[in-house]
Amino acid sequence: MPTAQHVPDILSPEFARDPYAAYKVMRESAPLFWHEAMQSYVISRYEDVERAFKDKESVFTTDNYDWQIEPVHGRTILQLSGREHAVRRALVAPAFRGKDLQEMFLPVIERNARELIDTFRDRGAVDLVDAFATRFPVNVIADMLGLDKGDHAKFHHWYTTVIAFLGNLAGDPQVAAAGERTRVEFAEYMIPIIQERRKAPGDDLLSTLCEAEVDGVRMSDEDIKAFCSLLLAAGGETTDKAIAALFANLLAHPEQLAAVQRDRTLIDRAFAETLRFTPPVHMIMRQTAAEVTLSGGTVPAGATVTCLIGSANRDESRYADADSFNIFREDLNATNAFSAAADHLAFALGRHFCVGALLARAEVQTGVNQLLGAMPDLRLADGAGITERGVFTRGPQAVPVVFTPVG
Repeated sequence: MPTAQHVPDILSPEFARDPYAAYKVMRESAPLFWHEAMQSYVISRYEDVERAFKDKESVFTTDNYDWQIEPVHGRTILQLSGREHAVRRALVAPAFRGKDLQEMFLPVIERNARELIDTFRDRGAVDLVDAFATRFPVNVIADMLGLDKGDHAKFHHWYTTVIAFLGNLAGDPQVAAAGERTRVEFAEYMIPIIQERRKAPGDDLLSTLCEAEVDGVRMSDEDIKAFCSLLLAAGGETTDKAIAALFANLLAHPEQLAAVQRDRTLIDRAFAETLRFTPPVHMIMRQTAAEVTLSGGTVPAGATVTCLIGSANRDESRYADADSFNIFREDLNATNAFSAAADHLAFALGRHFCVGALLARAEVQTGVNQLLGAMPDLRLADGAGITERGVFTRGPQAVPVVFTPVG
């Protein structure tokens, strides 16, 4: 089996500058290899990553989250399996789909998008990352939970330190310590609010979680705190980067931007293709409970496997012209793109498919629609380029645009 020396090193500056070129080498010559520094096997082909996510034989488990996520979030739904997982998911899922999402949270999403756009709609120039993308999903989540949006700086700091912890592939002790401090700080912030909400519930998501019951099971204060921590990090970081990347991709393809501007129903297609082409999360780990044979070799039981979503979503054997951004591609179904039947892997698949996928879709539909309405002729600022940054999660560092203010 090849080792990390035979392929571009995931921890190298060269990889960080352009992971897609490295992914291509991996898929072609080393679809499975051992990375010593990460102490992990790495897989890069679509069929293998899909198998790891959809596994129903309990070969691929989420036991890795015991050491990867629990130190910063506490024990979350991601670590559970069987009935325990099914019950916890049933407790939280209703808020993220159907009637609750439409009636309770769509107005929150619309209001937060409008409030942010109002701060720059008359300026004629804006960095969409700084002024909108990094703020919008965090503000939505804070509003949904009934938290003080004035604490935005705290929320943003917490979720960025958590994401840094998760992406700490080189094992930097300072990054690890900062992530573990966040768990303590977030608990000190959230537990008193949860206890107060139990005494005096409101019409927010936090109150809903406090009161939810399935088969006689209710969530403890620690359960709710851990879920809110996960929601803030997973929902903030991913939607932030997805919105920024969607605009970066459309700005690089003006004819597709014009098509979406004319027909806003194409926002779903643009979002789905962005999730495939430039996913916010590039890698997710799994743990093997038994020996398993994949493309390129065999992984022993008890091993960590790093599943490269960013590579699998560019696999030429799965997608035609995989390195091209095309919202009209026929091998990606936008109708299923936000369900467990998705053709891409950005939300994972199977029983651990992202519970917040429909929330992300609602945020992107609303936010992108309002931004296009406020900036009908938006274009990249003169002389500006867009640089992606990140390895574990990845997205544009800035998206500077100019536009003619409406009215």
